[in-house]
Amino acid sequence: MTEFTTRPEDDASVDPDLLSDPQRRFWVASACAVGGAAGVATAVPFVGSFAPSDKARAAGAPVEVDVSGLKAGELRTVEWRGKPIWVLRRSSAQVEDLKSLDNKLADPQSDRPGYTPDFAKNEHRSRDPDVFVAVGICTHLGCSPTPELAAGPGPGLPPDWKGGFFCPCHGSYFDLAGRVYKNVPAPDNLEVPPYVVSADGSTVTVGIEDEDQA
Repeated sequence: MTEFTTRPEDDASVDPDLLSDPQRRFWVASACAVGGAAGVATAVPFVGSFAPSDKARAAGAPVEVDVSGLKAGELRTVEWRGKPIWVLRRSSAQVEDLKSLDNKLADPQSDRPGYTPDFAKNEHRSRDPDVFVAVGICTHLGCSPTPELAAGPGPGLPPDWKGGFFCPCHGSYFDLAGRVYKNVPAPDNLEVPPYVVSADGSTVTVGIEDEDQA
């Protein structure tokens, strides 16, 4: 037979007036404690749902790229803040060719605001002439251009192509410094993100900017 324990105030034979104040406080406090515990149990998962995920926390974190083994003419793509970031090792010939393209470009000196930080306002648009870092998104409607790094004519490319990036969505061209050609839909040069280069040149860290390197 199951036994049930009866609290004093539930027993009709017990006069409520006979219960002392400490007893009343005990039963009230017990009821509040049980209710509060249930509320906490419900609230913890709810509040936890607002905590950022690991992916969200990592989305804005700097990204380190090892470029020590990157060969001339080789491009590596990483992700930073959900965007493709190109890290290209340019040959000395490719860097030299940049000087001959100014008359073909819409903004050769990167004077237009918004896409080029001060440290990249130079002919090669980079901290080091041989390593180019850019956001791989066309400034027209957000397509991702195709790297066409080799010089020479090709499908959809100008006959005097010096190498660069071609956006197949609407036909915009960018040189190997991400500078946009004239008379194409894209209005601006490719964006250069904040980044720093290690002292020995072996790594590029995207997402931070060291004023000492500006």
